Amino acid sequence: MIPSVNKIWNKWNSYTLLVAKMVQTLWKRIWQFRPPPPKMPKGKKAKGKKVAAAPAVVKKQEAKNVVNPLFEKRSKNFGIGQDIQPKRDLTRFVKWPCYIRLQRQRAILYKRMKVPPAINQFTQALDRQTATQLLKLAHKYRPETKEEKNQRLLAQVEKKAAGKGDVPTERPPVLQAGVNTVTTLVENKKAQLVVTAHDMDPIELVVFLPALCCKTAVPYCIIKGKARLGRLVHRKTCTTVAFTQVNSEDKGALAKLVEAIRTNYNDRYDEIRRHWGGNVLGPKSVARIAKLEKAKAKELATKLG
Repeated sequence: MIPSVNKIWNKWNSYTLLVAKMVQTLWKRIWQFRPPPPKMPKGKKAKGKKVAAAPAVVKKQEAKNVVNPLFEKRSKNFGIGQDIQPKRDLTRFVKWPCYIRLQRQRAILYKRMKVPPAINQFTQALDRQTATQLLKLAHKYRPETKEEKNQRLLAQVEKKAAGKGDVPTERPPVLQAGVNTVTTLVENKKAQLVVTAHDMDPIELVVFLPALCCKTAVPYCIIKGKARLGRLVHRKTCTTVAFTQVNSEDKGALAKLVEAIRTNYNDRYDEIRRHWGGNVLGPKSVARIAKLEKAKAKELATKLG
């Protein structure tokens, strides 16, 4: 009895599968010949200004480059001993003159090495506005040149020869220049303002001056350019200059400058002498350290799991 039921059930399953396949095939054929979807009625457009249509972009006909078949295209080989090399930035490989090479090496050493405060203070130069006012005032008290001195002495001799007598005249106030002269003036407290160049070489010539000025309460400042100070005293370069006396009409201007300079340098000396300079790594060293740190972090993360 049981086998006959199983046979009936198997036949029923096969008929069901056959009917399902026939229905699927019929639906596929009906779907192929379905009518198109009805178009939706267009709604009323909002009334307003009509916007002009964008102009049609006219494609430019590019002129074809006519290549002469006689010219052969040859690929270049920039290997050693082959074609001429393309132009590159070869600044790194230039053999600079000795004085430029020393400048570059000195600049890099000042960045890489730890610079003590006594030397590092010469990087803090006076601001441009105050420096301009200072140089403008100092220009009035430039010492006389050789030609001016000869003319003055010649005029005195001519007066004496004419029988007018030798009338003594007061010496005009001028700038005092040179390390030894300025040091003596500072020690005797005769200097009203000391101006030092920031780029002296060797720096040991003037490295003691800021401390000496602070000890004797003489206002001092550091200005950019030994050549600028040199022009004031008719020389190529000058280490330091000092004001000893000025005319009555310039005393107010000098007092303002001294006040600003004293605030920036003398009053801040304790702070300045604590700051070290340099100790700035180059890009290669920074990249190497970053690579090592990254590897250490990765190893630690692996250990912690």
